Amino acid sequence: MSSYQAVLFDFFGTLTRGVQRGAAHQATAELLGCPVDTLIEVLDRTYYQRATGLLGNAEATLRWVCDQAGVRPSARAVSAAVVSRHWAVRSDTRLRDEAVPVLAALRQQGVRTGLVSDCTHELPAFLPQLPIAPLLDVRVFSVQVGCCKPDPALYLAACRRLGLAPADCLYVGDGGSQELTGAERTGMTAVRLAAPDLAEHMVFNADRSWHGPVLTSLTDVLDLLDPVTCALP
Repeated sequence: MSSYQAVLFDFFGTLTRGVQRGAAHQATAELLGCPVDTLIEVLDRTYYQRATGLLGNAEATLRWVCDQAGVRPSARAVSAAVVSRHWAVRSDTRLRDEAVPVLAALRQQGVRTGLVSDCTHELPAFLPQLPIAPLLDVRVFSVQVGCCKPDPALYLAACRRLGLAPADCLYVGDGGSQELTGAERTGMTAVRLAAPDLAEHMVFNADRSWHGPVLTSLTDVLDLLDPVTCALP
């Protein structure tokens, strides 16, 4: 067993179940006057450009998406679509049943917790309303840092806010954005979550060449720490 002082988690596909774009994105497309298939193609193709936050706020980013899709909605339509997209992304998000118990068990026993996520503007806006929010010591979002995984800046930002060295941290993710390779290059120990529901998970730039430890359930994280002090409450 290892005595990690903190466990850092990816969000989509790790603290949540596998993610797919749901029907709520249709409403966003309609507000923008854009076929939903075209909107989704642009969203998929431009994910990393948008997730850096360098295109501006949520409204400016969505206007840029409209340019890529070849549509010119009114300012009122774009504002309404920003709200619609917020709810579409949130409706795609379902926390794992074990997310809260695992985070609570870690925190109860003095292990720090953190979130390191590639994301667009929606996640930082709705995460405070999720039950995991008070169980996270730090939250690092690519859209706020200005770069995406596997850039070391994201992992180091979490370490800096925790006051810990990378070697003190365990990183847990499903492997999107080559996050596991990035965590290890930064000096962390990384493990991959390969839960069954991730077979259909929407993922970009998967860490397919990584062959480290694999977990099949989020609760298995507790087995990597002291089994006495990190049992579920």
